[in-house]
Amino acid sequence: MYKILAKINKVLLPSFTKQGLDITKAKKWQMALIGYRYYVTKRALD
Repeated sequence: MYKILAKINKVLLPSFTKQGLDITKAKKWQMALIGYRYYVTKRALD
């Protein structure tokens, strides 16, 4: 389930690393999105 969700996230959600986002200046919604993507990716790799 998480592998499919990770693939969907990769297509639909923006990549902040490619945009050069500074983590210290990220807004709360950006931090929440980063945390969500991390959680799904971590679960997909297990």
